[in-house]
Amino acid sequence: MASGNCENCVNYKYEEDYDCYICDMDLDEDEMVRFLSASFENCPYFQLEDEYRIVRKQM
Repeated sequence: MASGNCENCVNYKYEEDYDCYICDMDLDEDEMVRFLSASFENCPYFQLEDEYRIVRKQM
C-alpha cells in the first residue's frame, strides 16, 4: 500500500458537475467515510501522478 495525499494521486479528479475534486475510485461505505473525514492514510488506490512517465518510456 502506498501512502500520500490525494492531491498527488492520479485518481483525484476535478468533477465539473459538482465543482470540486473527487476520488475517481469506487469506494465502499467505510472507505468513503475515511475519505470524507480526511483520515484516508495508506490508501490502497493511491498512485503518484507522474506526468513524465510517458516521456521516460519513449527514451
